[in-house]
Amino acid sequence: MGFHLPLIFAILSLAAVALANHAAQPAPQLYWNSVLPNTQMPRSISELLHPDSKNEEKSTNMVNAVGKPEIFPLGNKHYVQKHYGRGEPEIFPLGNKRYIQKHYGKGASPSDNLLHYKNIAIFFLEKDMRPGTTLNYQFLRNSNTATFLPRESAQSIPFSSNKLPEIFNHFSVKPTSVEAKTIKETIEECEAPGLMGEEKYCATSLESMVDFSTSKLGTTNVEAISTEILEKGATMSMHNYTTMPGLKKLAGDKVVVCHKENYPYAVFYCHAIKQTAAYVLSLKGDDGEKVKAVTICHLDTSEWNPKHLSFQILNVKPGTIPICHFISTDAIAFVPNHK
Repeated sequence: MGFHLPLIFAILSLAAVALANHAAQPAPQLYWNSVLPNTQMPRSISELLHPDSKNEEKSTNMVNAVGKPEIFPLGNKHYVQKHYGRGEPEIFPLGNKRYIQKHYGKGASPSDNLLHYKNIAIFFLEKDMRPGTTLNYQFLRNSNTATFLPRESAQSIPFSSNKLPEIFNHFSVKPTSVEAKTIKETIEECEAPGLMGEEKYCATSLESMVDFSTSKLGTTNVEAISTEILEKGATMSMHNYTTMPGLKKLAGDKVVVCHKENYPYAVFYCHAIKQTAAYVLSLKGDDGEKVKAVTICHLDTSEWNPKHLSFQILNVKPGTIPICHFISTDAIAFVPNHK
């Protein structure tokens, strides 16, 4: 019986291509594929593994990596994740506490800020997700293009407030610089205790993000999803978005949300909060922009600070009604996948 050499060569060629593709994949992606083989990786993660040449150039720039206060987007994690239980209304910004100090002045009164916030869908109610509702918002991206390090590399770099001089030296950052201040703030935020009922963790690698999220959800059969701008509009300013039919409720009553921090490499503030519902809401802007907006609704707000801005904006009291908000385009929500 003769050998079918062309067939053998074809099989060997395919095997070689497969091995080459496997070897070309970054270690974090290989880990994702091994632990979450049935979970599609959202673009907000994949672009931090395969940055284009422009982003690669940016990510090596320390100033860009930690971001600048004046370009922080609406919907950044500081507003919706850890301060809702403790913060005072006058320090709550459009997405980041530094934002209000930069643009509205330290002398701005809470009432002035409140009037401005009431016209923006920073927080809203479940009924506002009904088709035909209009929400005023601005979906932007954090300018931080810092990419993931493999877990082994990330673990070799100190990440502790006790090691700040060593961290500054590692990244060639002057201790008195804006970049050093941002690094310090990020680490301190990661080290701060969570709220009652909140399980928090700062993931310094994609591998550790996967491990934390799956451990808190109790399964590796998960869905990972981010807010995405499907069709860009004419401008990048604030717009009125109309909610479209097709609201999708994601499975489970516990969600793990990971928000990108400002740091020289990709660090995500992840937290799991019980009694939380997640939705995917389709929006269409008045300039034609289409957005798939991941929405988190907190079903139990009884432990929140009664002075929290959300209660003032919505004119409700703690523990009386679910409060919802969008997550930004660089955040990821992990939910159980019961399909």
